[in-house]
Amino acid sequence: MRRAVAEADVGDDVYAEDPTTTALEARVAELLGHEAGLFTPSGSLANVLGVRLLVEPGQELLCDARAHVVRAELGAHAVTSGVTTRTWDASRGLLDDDAVGRVAAMMTPDAGPHLVSTAAVAVEDTHNFGGGTVQPLAALHRLHEVTSSAGVALHLDGARLWNAAVVQGAAHPDGWQGVVREVGGVVATASVCLSKGLGAPVGSVLVSSAENIARARTWRKRMGAGMRQTGLLAAAGLHALDHHVERLADDHARARRLALAVAEARPGCTDPDAVETNIVVLDVEDARALVLAAAERGVALSALGPRTARLVTHLDVDDEGADLAAAVLSELLSR
Repeated sequence: MRRAVAEADVGDDVYAEDPTTTALEARVAELLGHEAGLFTPSGSLANVLGVRLLVEPGQELLCDARAHVVRAELGAHAVTSGVTTRTWDASRGLLDDDAVGRVAAMMTPDAGPHLVSTAAVAVEDTHNFGGGTVQPLAALHRLHEVTSSAGVALHLDGARLWNAAVVQGAAHPDGWQGVVREVGGVVATASVCLSKGLGAPVGSVLVSSAENIARARTWRKRMGAGMRQTGLLAAAGLHALDHHVERLADDHARARRLALAVAEARPGCTDPDAVETNIVVLDVEDARALVLAAAERGVALSALGPRTARLVTHLDVDDEGADLAAAVLSELLSR
């Protein structure tokens, strides 16, 4: 990947003249079955732009109560775009028949002069705070039927779509690529991340129609994210797509081993059967204390709340690292 960065052919992306960035944008758009793509420095910005394309100021976005767009983007959609939100509750962020029914009941696409009109619904795949939940393809299709019949658009926060695609690709006739294209086919806008499990240092790509992406490019510049020789970063993303998608299965296996180890040490702190991808969520008495104690032993994890800690396996955690984490956490949790 570092060689790819060093050898990248670059230009000025503010003028859409960086060939490597253009190639990355086209590659991701093709994978998801969309006309065009736009490179962004973060998944949060890709989400903000994607939602902004679908929701006008004063309209609303619907999403589940633990979605990244409402919990972890610092109110950016309201601050920068004037978007309001309403949420539904979903166990582990899972999109199922019950959730689709809630969306159908909540939507008010033409609310008149007194209430807020629904313009879009956002779905997260995999679901971060849900613990890496993979959204069922059938449920996504049902949601698309419900929203499209009401004239409401769908946005996908696909930060970890690659992880979901690797899981579901095992049973899909066209593999992980078929999953990505199928998911992309039911949404109007989608963001996908190139860092995290794929291991690129920076970047996400927003995909949509060519007309929408032209608008998003203007908004990206307006928000201060017009960048010059982005081909250096895009080259890393292309390398990741070529070499690091299928290896996500290794991360999933390591996460499962971690979950089994900590569940044995502290029964009830996590459910190994709920670990579908690369995220393990722990319920502990003092998450911050666990994070500090583990850090002293060379294991880094995150505290997401007073009782919630999160473990994430990724490109830089090999079998030895996963085994170390399992041993350290098992010892700390058994006390």
